[in-house]
Amino acid sequence: MGLVYIASATASSSATLSFTSGIDSTYNEYQFHFVNMHPATNGSEFSFQVNAAGASGFNETITSTYFSAYHNESGSTSALAYDGGYDQAQGTAYQNLTQNIGNDNDQSCSGMLTLYAPSSTTYVKHFVSKVQESQQSDYAIVAFAAGYINTTSAIDEISFKFDSGNIDAGSIHMYGV
Repeated sequence: MGLVYIASATASSSATLSFTSGIDSTYNEYQFHFVNMHPATNGSEFSFQVNAAGASGFNETITSTYFSAYHNESGSTSALAYDGGYDQAQGTAYQNLTQNIGNDNDQSCSGMLTLYAPSSTTYVKHFVSKVQESQQSDYAIVAFAAGYINTTSAIDEISFKFDSGNIDAGSIHMYGV
């Protein structure tokens, strides 16, 4: 099976980018590809949250884990590390997908979030993400977040934002698989 394009959202000093339609039982997997998400505020973290069908507020319960690999521009520091500060244990906050993205003109993040079986009314909803970012301290970072949304209600909306300031520029494309 291949990707089937559903919709796109483009930021221009936007507080959030949300998809409030198009997530339904048509596909068992939904992918969100973000391209050059550029924060207005230096050191911002890109994140997502969802709504169950009929709910509002983008505050569903999430359990997650987070790790990253990084390398600085000078070549003097690199590592692969777990970072529990970006985990949630039955939290309702937006789930971080990145850490401290710079707002210089050459800094942004791009990556993908996959949401599995969002229309299921039997099981929790699993997700996994992989995002490449240019960090405020001139590190190249690839960040991985994964976990589940702890509801058996169908998920039909998703929202993306930075934890501080607006999304200065960038686009997100939604696909069904």
